[in-house]
Amino acid sequence: MGYFPFFVDIENLSCLIIGGGKVALRKVEKLSPFGVKIKVVSIEVCKEISDNQKIEIIRRKFAPSDLDGADFVISATGDENANNEIFRLCKERKIPVNTVDDKEKCTFLFPSLVCSDDMTVGISTGGKSPLFAKYFRERIEQLLDEKNLEAVSILGKYRPLIKEKIPTQQKRQAVQEKLLEMLLGGKTDDKQIKTLIEEFI
Repeated sequence: MGYFPFFVDIENLSCLIIGGGKVALRKVEKLSPFGVKIKVVSIEVCKEISDNQKIEIIRRKFAPSDLDGADFVISATGDENANNEIFRLCKERKIPVNTVDDKEKCTFLFPSLVCSDDMTVGISTGGKSPLFAKYFRERIEQLLDEKNLEAVSILGKYRPLIKEKIPTQQKRQAVQEKLLEMLLGGKTDDKQIKTLIEEFI
């Protein structure tokens, strides 16, 4: 089996990135929109990272004490020996770690992400083909037009009401499927939606 795709709220979690080059930058760019606290430890740090005022930067070699307080770690040193040691320490301390371009030294993987408003899609090939994950991501991005994103928002808005008013899971599932069909078919106002819900009560 491949990796199980947990979706985790990482806002205000602490991420330690070891390495300050372009690879580390790509991880920073992926994580930043999710409100994570990022600390970078590296002797050399690229300009794009050093210019980011929200990132804590420590310009030196990695030390084991850097792991203190880290919720998860990204090892992007480009040094196999350093990556081995970081992976060993993280495993000992049960800290999730991703070693860039080395699947065997990862306890979690970075998926190829599609993010838009409330919609997040993660795509992983288990490290076998990032190129195919990118291809699949681009196909999904084409599907996320304004109408589909609005449907997600409306479904989220009415989900608590459906849960409150409709007694069984089977009926709740049925009304949500019908509502999704209506939303994808065109404009639907509040009156139509409430009428639909009343039909299932």
